Amino acid sequence: MKHNIFILSALCTMTLFSCSKNDSVQGDPQKDWSKSTERYISEATLDEQGFKTFYTPVMGRVGDPMPFYDQKNGNFKVLYLQEYKDNMAYRYHPIWTVQTTDGASYEGLGEWLSVGANDYQQDAALGTGCCYYNEKDGLYYIYYTGHNPQATFTEAVMRATSSDLQTWTRDDAWQLNGADFGYSSEDFRDPQIFVADDGLYRMIISTRPSYGGDPKFAEFKSSDMKNWEHVGMFNMVWNRMCECPDVFKMGDWWYLIYSDADKQNWSRKVKYMKAHTWDDLKACFNDPGANWPDWKEGVLDSRGFYAGKTASNGTDRLIWGWCPFREGNTIDEMNVNVGGGGGNEPKWSGALVCHKIVQHENGVLTLTAVPGIASKFSKEVTLNVMKAEGYNNGTLSGDNAYVMYNRLGNANHISMTVKTAGNLDRFGISLVRSTDDVPYYTMMIQPENDNWRKLNFEQEGVDGKGFIEGIDGYGFDRPADNTYKIDIYTDHNVMVMYVNDNICYTNRIYGIQNNCWSINNYGGSITISDVKVTQY
Repeated sequence: MKHNIFILSALCTMTLFSCSKNDSVQGDPQKDWSKSTERYISEATLDEQGFKTFYTPVMGRVGDPMPFYDQKNGNFKVLYLQEYKDNMAYRYHPIWTVQTTDGASYEGLGEWLSVGANDYQQDAALGTGCCYYNEKDGLYYIYYTGHNPQATFTEAVMRATSSDLQTWTRDDAWQLNGADFGYSSEDFRDPQIFVADDGLYRMIISTRPSYGGDPKFAEFKSSDMKNWEHVGMFNMVWNRMCECPDVFKMGDWWYLIYSDADKQNWSRKVKYMKAHTWDDLKACFNDPGANWPDWKEGVLDSRGFYAGKTASNGTDRLIWGWCPFREGNTIDEMNVNVGGGGGNEPKWSGALVCHKIVQHENGVLTLTAVPGIASKFSKEVTLNVMKAEGYNNGTLSGDNAYVMYNRLGNANHISMTVKTAGNLDRFGISLVRSTDDVPYYTMMIQPENDNWRKLNFEQEGVDGKGFIEGIDGYGFDRPADNTYKIDIYTDHNVMVMYVNDNICYTNRIYGIQNNCWSINNYGGSITISDVKVTQY
């Protein structure tokens, strides 16, 4: 089955997009689309099985990844909550697994842990956790959340073990209940294990005190990964629930990565704290505003990347999260690129996205492309300028100047260098662009002042909405030389943009493949160089 279908012009009256004078030829299968600039209508749902870089199951979507490095087999295993479009009422999210050596290509290993056998089991539904190999007893452990509002405890921490990663045995005799330690029985989830400086295993859990109030992290310790002793609790970020925690040491620094679940303040992003000791790391949350680890409040990516957790092979530390889907069957029958659920809140689950963590000298973390992803795009394609305004030999000058390039493929690496003439010059890169009077979608480098930039997502064109708050990026310092090295990786409708290996922006944009794209200028002038598109 072809991944793209032509929509006859007679259907234009049924769409949210305006029809142009060129729509009459849009259904012509004999048309040479490589020489045209009209919108190519693609059916967004047909590409779900075609992802080769940002993994998506054949059926359903990826929820909360739980990666670990399997030292016995020399590769990364990424467990995840399997989301189906039609989940059972109480039994959902079995744990499935893929494996990879480089975070760029994946092999499916199928279901590792099924949902409960009946609606009343504590783990009728499964929630986030972690997988850890215990060298002392030669067993792999999955610590996970058992979720069931019909059970005594809505949420409890549970475990299963395996000696061969083939057969998993639930430990029905063991369960960690928050109520036994003064925590909520409704919010007690997302266990994460690490080894502290004292050599003991530590487990932290996202929860709330039983007496109410702001959410907390619960801490437990163990010498054998079987018997756990309660250590105490420490704060989260103000009144926000911080989900999917991940703790690790990298060089001289300790880090706690978490997903801020706050929706009202548009802060639903993956963030981190850093300190030189585990105790100091916990203390960072006592006054987060005074202890943000960097100039962007610990934000690692956009609202298009969630539930991020890490694993290291001893050389690189990679982080996996999911890029949310958006509802709507095709890009023309619903304007799905504008938002997700109610109030543009991103939907839950999607495609598996992987980044490499970069640790700077001062301990600050940023994200960049995984080496395996960067190297797989090795086939350079010919770039043709399809249309331009205000463009002269690599320079874009004036308001709404742009240069439009030929159509992209299913998977692309777009790279370029952009240099602004002044400190307040604004520019963007647009996808799904055409000469029709229809909206297109821009990653905008927006100057907030002389020294501060914001990476926004905007819908431009006739009837375009402008800034899309539901897929917000974050602020960053203006490069001292006003030079931006930009890399964009796309896999069907998922894209990741990196700026100077320092800024990371993940998003889902339907219709990228088989449409043109552009570089834009908005007042002032910019110089673009080394523009390249590679594929595989």
